[in-house]
Amino acid sequence: MPVYDYKCREHGLFNTLATMDDAAKPAECPTCKVLSPRVIVLPPHIAAMDPANRAAQDRNEKSRHEPVFSTADRRAHDQEHSRSCGCGSPKPGKSMLFYTADGKKMFPSMRPWMISH
Repeated sequence: MPVYDYKCREHGLFNTLATMDDAAKPAECPTCKVLSPRVIVLPPHIAAMDPANRAAQDRNEKSRHEPVFSTADRRAHDQEHSRSCGCGSPKPGKSMLFYTADGKKMFPSMRPWMISH
């Protein structure tokens, strides 16, 4: 039988054995015998965890149990996305390079701080 946590208003947290059928039912406080609701107690390091770290761990757990496999259909979908989605990303294999009227190379919006040679 599993051990469940309960919280009495007067005496605080306590735990007791209960069947899985009785998991949602309240239990008697061992001190005052008042029915107390079940609570889920998180370890302090999880409860106080930074939300970004918690999201990263959830994502990591998901990828462990639900891996994404590269298949021909998935690659075809990804290529179609890059061609027709309108997100503004350059087409695969197409260079952003062009030449000005006086023959200098220009990479628009790529690295304006770089000087062409």
